[in-house]
Amino acid sequence: MTRLPRWADLVLTPLISLVLAFGLSALVILAIGESPWLALKTMVTGALGSSYGWGYTLYYATNFVFTGLAVAVAYHAGLFNIGGEGQAAMGGLGVALVCLALPWPHWALALPAAMLGGAAFGALWALIPAWLQAKRGSHIVITTIMFNFIAAAALNYLLANVLRPTGSMDPATARFPEGTALPRLTDMAAALGLDWGKATPANVSFLVALAACGLVWLLIWRTRLGYEIRAFGKSERAARYAGISPARITVVAMLISGGLAGLMAINNVMGEAGRLVLNSVEGAGFIGIAVALMGRNHPLGILLAALLFGFLYQGGGELALFTQIPRELIVVIQALVILFTGALDNMVRMLIAPLFARRGGA
Repeated sequence: MTRLPRWADLVLTPLISLVLAFGLSALVILAIGESPWLALKTMVTGALGSSYGWGYTLYYATNFVFTGLAVAVAYHAGLFNIGGEGQAAMGGLGVALVCLALPWPHWALALPAAMLGGAAFGALWALIPAWLQAKRGSHIVITTIMFNFIAAAALNYLLANVLRPTGSMDPATARFPEGTALPRLTDMAAALGLDWGKATPANVSFLVALAACGLVWLLIWRTRLGYEIRAFGKSERAARYAGISPARITVVAMLISGGLAGLMAINNVMGEAGRLVLNSVEGAGFIGIAVALMGRNHPLGILLAALLFGFLYQGGGELALFTQIPRELIVVIQALVILFTGALDNMVRMLIAPLFARRGGA
């Protein structure tokens, strides 16, 4: 097959995949007797047409950036980390324990400590599958999937029997101290003299996510460790020949991956809920896989893909509220996006490759 130019691989192929996914989604909407144009208009207006919609879109996108970066780091090492859901859930436990440990006087002190707690718990939850892969040959896909269920069961027990405040019937921790409340984008805009509008859950964690994108780029493409991760991911035999330890890279890459997934909790647990509740991750760990695939495992692509899925999440809520289109249809649209940008990616390449072959021949 003709090798595509880099711009076509990174931009044109995902764009065509999106057009195909949305085109097929329009046919599904028509099949249930609704208007695709009304659906698109409702989603765009609800997710991007106001500061309120943008706030929720950025809130969801923040979660997906962290989990997408987690998948990407592991992927560059040749590892398919499907345990982001469990690692993010355990990161929430780390954030909750840190926030409840002290009467924090200000968020500027609580946030770095919570980041360390979330990253540490997420990394430790990824350590066991990494060690099993490196030392025992257990497949990372199987073990990380299993650890998602173990994390969910462990949190259910802890929230119902250990961390639940006395007298409360809700399986959740106590409210975090007021000093841990993160500034929301509405507050930050007001401090700059701007009127954001209605308050939304989007908070300073979005800026942390942007910083994480930059740091992951530096790690993977500008450090010796990043070179070793990429070399090992391309060819284990060549990496061994170059003196790179497969066991060390497997463990280190998974620790970084799990830590990034655990960092998601500063947004949804610390920034939005103000306590740890059941199912706080809400599938963001699995969406991160699609975000990384669509973003070609590059931080910039992951940021753009996370914004797209944030748009789908917020726009889907608007569809359920203001049209007769069921919210479940958004799951169908997300599945189609994942299908075309992931599983059928080579199909799109085969469609456009002859065009570049003719251009090259000319």
